[in-house]
Amino acid sequence: MKVRFTPRAAQDLIEIADYLNEQNPAAALRVRDAILRCVQTLASFPEIGRKQNIAGVRKLPTRGFPSLIYYSLDSEADEIAVLTIRHAARARPYTDL
Repeated sequence: MKVRFTPRAAQDLIEIADYLNEQNPAAALRVRDAILRCVQTLASFPEIGRKQNIAGVRKLPTRGFPSLIYYSLDSEADEIAVLTIRHAARARPYTDL
């Protein structure tokens, strides 16, 4: 499956990297890479994430960092849309089923 970032998710990734870069540039790169590795995993295992309260939305936590990737599947288009990326301590737009 191909993976597409929504404008919101792309902006989330930029904001996460910018914020961390001010504190620790090396950490910013590690977190960004961890998020992108998780997104790559979705391409191979699109149903790996936990279903959320909104139909079609799933959540995948990143390994080693407290980030959550929210995404949806479009099997007909063979596409995964990354909807938003959030720090686990922030308010969440969706809840687990």
